[in-house]
Amino acid sequence: MGVRVIDVHQSVYAANDELAKDTRAQLKKDKTFMVNLMASPGAGKTTTLLRTIEELKGIYKIGIMEADIAATVDAERMQAAGVDSIQVHTGGECAMDAQMTRQAMIEFDTAQYDLLFLENVGNLVCPAETDTGASKKVAILSYPEGDDKPLKYPLMFEVCDAVLINKIDTRDYFPFDDAAVVERIHKLNPNSRIFFVSARTGEGFDGWISWLKKNIEEWNA
Repeated sequence: MGVRVIDVHQSVYAANDELAKDTRAQLKKDKTFMVNLMASPGAGKTTTLLRTIEELKGIYKIGIMEADIAATVDAERMQAAGVDSIQVHTGGECAMDAQMTRQAMIEFDTAQYDLLFLENVGNLVCPAETDTGASKKVAILSYPEGDDKPLKYPLMFEVCDAVLINKIDTRDYFPFDDAAVVERIHKLNPNSRIFFVSARTGEGFDGWISWLKKNIEEWNA
């Protein structure tokens, strides 16, 4: 008698993708633009968010959903900066899925915001595998991590609409090939927008902010 194999992943991901699709439709109806922000720990997600919010806070009403396995450090930091935020604990899961995101959206009443950021759990693997229902997916890669990450974690760079290459103010201290990383990302996703930025100094943020504004306008058209 042969071994019976049941491929549960197909049905699980199908259900997740259907809910994610419904979530995007709801966000569109509410005119709320949501960014799923993904990166490794230490890449500068929170610092990037704080500078982005500083640039846009007079234009849009902004909310933050901070996702982590444990702790409330990031949400507390956002609240200290005067940003509406909640902490989402994933119960040990290494990334947010559509159900977690939908539940957090309902409890946070995200319909009252123009711009919503989901700061996903820090890693370059799990968050890329699951659709949360966000309007756009954005990854951050920092200079200290190296320009080879698109080779090691291709799915993250395949699925993202934009990639921020952060910490360019450290270019004198870390070997990083700008041209190579652009080529590697565009080989995986030719349509991905790439921005070289420093969340610490603000260098390069004009292009990133313009991209966000353009996409928010198109979302609400």
